[in-house]
Amino acid sequence: MQKTFSVRLDTGTLHLEIEPGRIPLNRLLGFAARVSSKRKFLLVSKLLGKHYPVAPQSMSWSYQALAKRVIKIGPGDKSLWIGMAETATGLGYGVFEAAGHAGVKNGLFMQTTRYHLEGIERLEFEEAHSHAADFFLYYPTDPSRRDRFLNAKTLILIDDEISTGKTFLRLIKAYQAVNPHLDKIFIVSLCVFAHPDDREFLEAEAAIPVEWVCFRQGRLRFEDSLNPDIDNIRVNVSGNGNCKKDLLAWPGRLGMDAAIRLESNTVETLAAHFRTADDPRPVLVLGTGECNAPAYLLGRELERQGFKVMVQSTTRSPIHPGNDIRRICEFEDNYQDNIPNYIYNMNPDDYREIILCHETPVCAPLLGRLADWQAISARFELNSHSSYAKLHFFRP
Repeated sequence: MQKTFSVRLDTGTLHLEIEPGRIPLNRLLGFAARVSSKRKFLLVSKLLGKHYPVAPQSMSWSYQALAKRVIKIGPGDKSLWIGMAETATGLGYGVFEAAGHAGVKNGLFMQTTRYHLEGIERLEFEEAHSHAADFFLYYPTDPSRRDRFLNAKTLILIDDEISTGKTFLRLIKAYQAVNPHLDKIFIVSLCVFAHPDDREFLEAEAAIPVEWVCFRQGRLRFEDSLNPDIDNIRVNVSGNGNCKKDLLAWPGRLGMDAAIRLESNTVETLAAHFRTADDPRPVLVLGTGECNAPAYLLGRELERQGFKVMVQSTTRSPIHPGNDIRRICEFEDNYQDNIPNYIYNMNPDDYREIILCHETPVCAPLLGRLADWQAISARFELNSHSSYAKLHFFRP
C-alpha cells in the first residue's frame, strides 16, 4: 500500500506518494527548501555524507547494496560508471569500488564536473533545475581509458535521487552520439521519484534496455508558495570559467579503472596530529565539493582502526534554514571561483578533531576554515602511475 504525506517548506509544500519498501524513508532522507528559482525543494540524504554527517559504515553499506543489485542484473564486461556532480560523486565512486571488490571487471569510473579543463574533449549537457546548470563529462586523456569510454557496452548512471530523469536523458543522448554501440543502461540512485510517464519517455528515447536500481521509489509533486521574500533571494553559484587543471588532484574527472588505496601508514601519521588520546567524541572528516570520496576513504580507515568517525562534505548548493537544515556555515570556495560554499548541520563542538580533506593547494579560504574549526589539513595526492594516494597532513 502506498504511503502519502506532505512536507511544508518555506518555499512551498512537497507532496509524496511512496511505494512500499524495506528501508524506512526517514533513514534515507529528509527535506529542505532550496535557494533556487528553478527547483525550490531539496531531498536531504542521510546516507551521502553531504548535508548530514554519516558514519563510514553506513556509507559503505549503501555502496555495497546498490552495487549488489546492479551485479544481480548484470553490468557486463565493458561498463562505464558515472557519478553525478557534485552531490553524487562520492556515491558514484563508492558504488564503482564496491562493484569492483565484488568481481566486476573492466569497469571505468568517471564523474561529471562543473569545472573547465582546457584542451580536453568533453560532452556538455545541462541539469536544468540545478543551482548551477552546466555539466561537463570529459574524455579520458589516457588512451586505454579513452578506448573504454568510447566503447562501453553498459552505461551505469549514479545520482542521489531522481525526480524526473531529464538530466540523465540529456547525458544519455550526448553519450550515445559518441558511442553508438551502447546496449544497456542502469539508472542507480538511493531514491527514484520520477513519474512513470517520465520513466517511460526516458526509456523510449534511449531506445535500449534501461534498468532502474534504488532503495525506495514513489512520486512527488511540489506546490509553490509563491513567497516573494523567499523567492527573490539570489546566490552566486556560477564559476569564473577559468581552467582548473592545476587545482584538481582527484582523478575521477578523467577516468579511473581501479579503486584508490591510501598509503598503509595514513592513520598512524594522522593520529600523531591529534590533540588528545582519550576524547570520546567522534572524528569528523570533511570533503570539499566534488571531491568527497577521499574523506570517505580516510574515514573508513579511521573507523577500521577503532575510531568513532563521521564523514561529510562542503557544498556550493544554497539551502534555506529550516526542516532538515538546522545549522549553516558559509565561507569562500577553495577553487578560485569566489563563490559561497556551505557546510550544513555541523557543530564543531560535537567532534574531537575535524580533518579537512581537499584536493586543491592550501589557500586563504582553506586556512580560514582550518583556523575557525581548529582543524587538520589533509591534502590529497595521487601517486603517479598507481592507484595509491597520499594524504599530506598539517595543523596550522
